[in-house]
Amino acid sequence: MGSSFGDRLKQERLARHLTQAELGGDLYSASYVSLLENAHREPTVDIIKQLAKQLQLAPSSIADWVEGATAEGSGCLRLSLYAQQCWDTRDYLGAATNAKAAAELAQPAKDQVTWWNMTFLAANSLLRHGDNAEATKVLELLLKHPLTLESDALSLRAQQVMAAAMLAQGSLQQSIEHGIQAVSIGSGDSAAEFSAYLMALQTLIGSLTEAGRLDEAWTHTTALAEAVTDSTPAQMAGEIHWVIGNVAFIRKDVRTGLEHHAKAGQLLSPATDLSRWAQFNKATAWVRLMAGVVEPATLQAIERSELAHSVVGATPAETLEVSLLRARWHYLNHEVPLALELLEKIEGQKDQLAPHIAGDSALLLGNALEAADRNQEAFTAYSNAQERYTVSGALDRAAVAQDCLAALGSSGH
Repeated sequence: MGSSFGDRLKQERLARHLTQAELGGDLYSASYVSLLENAHREPTVDIIKQLAKQLQLAPSSIADWVEGATAEGSGCLRLSLYAQQCWDTRDYLGAATNAKAAAELAQPAKDQVTWWNMTFLAANSLLRHGDNAEATKVLELLLKHPLTLESDALSLRAQQVMAAAMLAQGSLQQSIEHGIQAVSIGSGDSAAEFSAYLMALQTLIGSLTEAGRLDEAWTHTTALAEAVTDSTPAQMAGEIHWVIGNVAFIRKDVRTGLEHHAKAGQLLSPATDLSRWAQFNKATAWVRLMAGVVEPATLQAIERSELAHSVVGATPAETLEVSLLRARWHYLNHEVPLALELLEKIEGQKDQLAPHIAGDSALLLGNALEAADRNQEAFTAYSNAQERYTVSGALDRAAVAQDCLAALGSSGH
């Protein structure tokens, strides 16, 4: 048989972030799965059926792996494993490059499953790398593929990531549309589908919140809250409390926001996922500052975010967003010159930010300039904020910028 079956089995297991024990389930031990992956055991029909069930693949597609691997197939497997290794080490550009190359080799071999998995990994890697436009192009291919159209599980995953890509670009309405499509598919029967469903709910809630549709966002948090049980993994439960807390803060329910973010802080661990921990601290600092919560815990979240992002490596947009946190902290603490110094640097790199985040920066810049009695410049900043919010679909915040313009005008601008 050679090693083709074992290589493919390992590739598919790693792509789903399964341990050998999880892949074996109740029937096969981790050591037995290891023997299969290392070509020390031959798979029987029953084994193929069980593994297919665990991997959510057709048994016939797994049976095909038993055939001898071609040179092209071996190259595809090597690239697939390289891509997964790059992902695990947060080399997202390397993961995207290898995954794309693996997908290209899978096409002539008519290996649709590998093509789908590698294309999906490439899209996620591009998104993590900050190349949102390229990730969107890849996801458009995935959404049109027959495997996606025929499988609710695959459609859910692709729609959720497309929603995230649109949110990262500031295309809020499109993000909401893809999020709704993902959530409408449902949670499915497997743990992987349920996890994807929860992620889709989180993305949809984030998009609705950014668009100012807070009542709709809060309604969806009910479904999230109901998903938390005693058996929910700590990381997943922490992310759920994180999202619920975000919405509560923005709805000006500071007490509920603090409660949920406190729970999230206890459940999320930097040892489990330092990147997500960095993002959580950035998010909790952001909503605390937007709610005017200027206290030591808020500063601690900013400092944790700065430190963690420096360790995991931040995209240009993430670096600017963390700087914006510092600027808002300075402004709320009446340190206007320090805030202006950071905000003017951010304004010079505004094209790296999603439009609604660039709008937040411009609005804060206008506030700081007005506090410094630089009203002419403040007027320009408020105008920029209104334009950016409007482009992204954040119309409630565009109205805030308009109110600032009106107030500045009435004061004698």
